[in-house]
Amino acid sequence: MAAVEVFLDEMPGETRGVIARNGRFHHLIIQRDSDRPSDRLGARCVGRLARVEPALRGAFVDLGAGEPFGFLPLGVNEKVGEGSKIEVEVTAEPRERKGPVLRRLGEASGEPRLLTAGPDVAAILSILAPGVAPQTGVAAIRATLEAEEDALAACVVEPSCGLDLMIQRTRALIAVDIDHAPAPGRDSRKSRETANREGLTHAARLLTLKGWGGLVVIDLIGAGLHGDTIMKGVRAAFASEPQAAFGPLSRFGLMQVSLPWRRTPLDERWLDGAGRLTLETRVLAVVRQLRLALLCDPATPRFIARCQPEEAGLAAPLVLALGPRAGLVADPSVAAGAVRIEEAR
Repeated sequence: MAAVEVFLDEMPGETRGVIARNGRFHHLIIQRDSDRPSDRLGARCVGRLARVEPALRGAFVDLGAGEPFGFLPLGVNEKVGEGSKIEVEVTAEPRERKGPVLRRLGEASGEPRLLTAGPDVAAILSILAPGVAPQTGVAAIRATLEAEEDALAACVVEPSCGLDLMIQRTRALIAVDIDHAPAPGRDSRKSRETANREGLTHAARLLTLKGWGGLVVIDLIGAGLHGDTIMKGVRAAFASEPQAAFGPLSRFGLMQVSLPWRRTPLDERWLDGAGRLTLETRVLAVVRQLRLALLCDPATPRFIARCQPEEAGLAAPLVLALGPRAGLVADPSVAAGAVRIEEAR
């Protein structure tokens, strides 16, 4: 791969954008047609203050799309009145069944409504990787599928430096465990230093890719680490996040990092509370696999996707939008989440 590659996959129902740097995926941006435009990062709206919660130091704002309402943090001495109209901007998309987080821009009038939509995927890619033209078609579909697999991964193994990294999200924090597998004949101290450095780089990349924020606790390799050296590595790893805040290195080799939440985490987009793919995710996967077959083999007159009946019912209008070469069959014998692509006979 080149130093920076950009991919844009637009299909009925969903648009995805990917940025890879030096062969590693750093960003996977997803926008679905089902998303509420008022909830997207950067959207500007007129909202009505529906409820003020002094205990939360904030207020819930009706953006005109129903609940969950947006949340507006308030300063210690900031006073607002329920029912008043204000102009707001979305600074963090919904997560954990909560509405978006808002920033107050000023007073407003009229009914709650969307004023300006947040940037689309193509615009976001141009901001993150200016001057790099996105690849589309088959290359983009395959890149997004690989990035999806990477985003769902919980571990990274780098045999060259003995790195074994695990990343997990809980309700309270994100835990990153950087471990080391020594190899015979390798300088153990230098190898641990390299593994720590590579582990920090991978941790920062995966947190961005997954869309995770909040408190991150990183368990580094070894005790009695040199604080200045570690801090330099941490700041270098998270250099692309200007709002990152760093705690001191503890004597147990733990480093704390605070990161802002911005986009809806990818695992919340794809998975339900039990960790299974949601119905919408499965439906879009059917459409994506069928579109991939159409693009890979333009000479075949028609392809048909066989999938579970519930998925087929929702996928039908999206498949229709792919054109006359695309067909769909509801097949009870196909397991949920599976799809079979066949040439039409």
